[in-house]
Order: sequence, then C-alpha cells, then structure tokens
Amino acid sequence: MTSAPVLLGCIADDFTGATDLANMLVRGGMRTVQTIGVPQAPLDQPVQAVVVALKSRTAPREAAVAESLAALEWLRAAGCRQFYFKYCSTFDSTAEGNIGPVAEALMTALGTRFAIACPAFPETGRTIYRGNLFVGDMLLNESGMQNHPLTPMTDANLVRVLQQQTQIKVGLLRYDTVQRGPEAIAAARADLVAQQVGLAIADAISDDDLYKLGAACADDLLLTGGSGLAIGLPANFARAGLLPETGHAEDLPTIDGLSAVLSGSCSRATRAQVAHWTDAGRPAFRIDPLALSSNPAVVEEALSFAARHIAHEAVLIYATSTPEEVIAVQHKLGTAASGALVEDALAAIAQGLRELGVRRFVIAGGETSGAVVKALGVNALQIGPQIDPGVPWTASLGAPPLALALKSGNFGTTDFFSKALAACELSVR
Repeated sequence: MTSAPVLLGCIADDFTGATDLANMLVRGGMRTVQTIGVPQAPLDQPVQAVVVALKSRTAPREAAVAESLAALEWLRAAGCRQFYFKYCSTFDSTAEGNIGPVAEALMTALGTRFAIACPAFPETGRTIYRGNLFVGDMLLNESGMQNHPLTPMTDANLVRVLQQQTQIKVGLLRYDTVQRGPEAIAAARADLVAQQVGLAIADAISDDDLYKLGAACADDLLLTGGSGLAIGLPANFARAGLLPETGHAEDLPTIDGLSAVLSGSCSRATRAQVAHWTDAGRPAFRIDPLALSSNPAVVEEALSFAARHIAHEAVLIYATSTPEEVIAVQHKLGTAASGALVEDALAAIAQGLRELGVRRFVIAGGETSGAVVKALGVNALQIGPQIDPGVPWTASLGAPPLALALKSGNFGTTDFFSKALAACELSVR
C-alpha cells in the first residue's frame, strides 16, 4: 500500500478526534497522515502511522460498525502491526452506542479476547479514577457534557456506560494497579481475562499513568481510548527498533492565502472562544439556525460579509449557541435536522470562502469539521505542530494545499482562534 508497512493503524470516530490522536503520534516522532474516510487507493508517501477519520460517532450503530470494519480492512492491508480505536476523551456516546459495538466488532475481526478502554487525557483535564471520568475537578455529568446536543453524558461511571453498549463483559483496571507499572498491569489483565472480562476501563490521572499503560500494551493487537493513551506508543516502536529518528515529523509546507474561522460547536469552551473574538471587536457573522431554516440566503449573506472584511482581517462565521438556544432549535426543527442544517450551511460557506482565496481554515467542532473537510474535497492531511493540547495545524495533501486546524469543541484556550492564526504564520513552512 505505502512504500513501507505502516506500524500503527488508527480508526477515529470523528475528524477532530482523529487530528487530536495524530497530533499525539507526531509529538512522539511518528510521521503521521490522517485520511478523510477510508482511502480508495494506496498512500504515495512513507509514514509510520495512519489515522482513518470517520464521521461515525453519531451515525446509526450498523453504519458505524460497517465503516470501522472497512477502515480496519484497509489498515490491515497496509501492514499495520497494531490497531487503535479512538473516541472522545469525554466518551461521547449514547446508551445505544457506538463505542461498545465498534470495539466489539473490531475485537471479533482481529480475533482478540481483550482490550483496554481509556479515554483519559490529563493534559486537557480528562482523568479517570475508579472508573469515573472527570473533566477538571468535575464529574463528567456535571461538566457541561450533560447538555451536549447529540451525546448528552449523564453518567460519569464508564464501566456502567460501556456495559450498556456491549455484550462483552466490562471490568476495571484500577488506579492502584496502574500506578505500580507494566508488570502489575499485566498481572491484573490476566486476572480480568480469567474472569471473562473482554473490555476494561483503565484508570489514569497523569501522563505517567498513560506511559505505563502504553508500555503494558506494547504487544496488544487492539487498543481503544482517547488520544492520551497513544502518548506511550511511539516509544514502544522505537524500543523495538522499528521507528527511525528523523526529527522532521512535524514539518509542513508553506501555505499562503487568506484566513477564516468557522464554528459550529456549542460547547462551553467554544462559546468562550467565540465571545473572546467578538468582544475584541473582530469581524464575526452569526448564523441563526432558525433563520437558516426559512432563509437559505443566509449562506450568501455570510459570504458577502466575508468578502467585505477578509482581505484585511480574518473573519469568524459561527453558529455557536447556548444550551438553551440549542434546545429551542431542536424542539422546533428536530435534533438531526437542525444539526444537518448548520453543517450543510457551514460546508457551503467554506466552499465559498475558498473561492474568495481562503487557504487557512480554523474549524471548531467535530461534526462541523467533518462536513467542511468533505465539502472542500480533502482526502488526507499531513499532521504538523501543536497549537494547543489536542489540536495541531495540518496541511491537506494534493493541490492546492490548505492549512486546516480542526478543533474539538471542548478543546483550546479562550484565545484559541487568534492564537491558531498567529501560529500558522510561524509553523506552516
């Protein structure tokens, strides 16, 4: 498939999560490409890791499983030695799926009896203790995630949440075991397997815990988790003599052009980032989903606004709303319909912005990123340097190249948008 076998093959359930994971691998020295969907042809450059980005987080269960298995088939043909199923560090998934069903299908296809499940990402405040997921100092279900418009998380106990989604017995790899290191983890895993446990939530409250888990899983065929768990995997391949030290994993080409920010996320972090931009008096155009439903000309109005400002300054076009506004829109239009309406509008706006000369896009929200990247015809991304934890700059492969920062809704500092655009001037070379 590529000029050399790929070491690590990853399947991510959304586009920003895929970029988050790829960022972690690049920081560890692995040259990494993110594909948009399952590739239709071999890659034409040597890489050590491939992350297949799917839009399966909120897809129907059967579709999510089928897409994930298709990605696995492609990655196996690429020669991957190990596989990784990546989902959100806030475990975004309703009781009907999709984390459990996809993990179960991948385990069956690979013929493995056991895999850990660890969405912890301490660098961004996501930690797990006794199976309970915390966001900062708050339990998951008190962090704002209980108001997520598509995957409201109302239970912080991941053992309980995951068990609702799968027939496989779910257990817990406790923190006191993880703290003692790889040998203790291996012994506890053996005990779990003897108890017929197939998936185990792994506690982790620090990067050191993730390194220990990564070392303990060096020979596992399948791992599942957030991007944080991948922190120790490059070192495993290096110790095995499989990862050459090139020193250029983060290099990106120069990409000139205008810049724009598109935001469809309604998360607490993104709302603060939008407010920071607008409070500074920078040009911004708000899309009202209710107005959009009755006035398709909103797209043209947004592009007209951009055309008046973009030659002088980056613009923000956003549909970010408060939880109360989201509920009101969903009540009137329906959850799926309202989400699709916004995604389609921002995708069309992205196409129009490209016609105006925009080559650098900052995009907030996983679903928004997926819609925009597909609309722009991007098939693969080369991963570059980190902007904030979990968010790197990337460059699209093919011509003409675009610089893209795909941000998960909950990630990034309050000044992320302006910080990302400033970093692009320095890092995309």
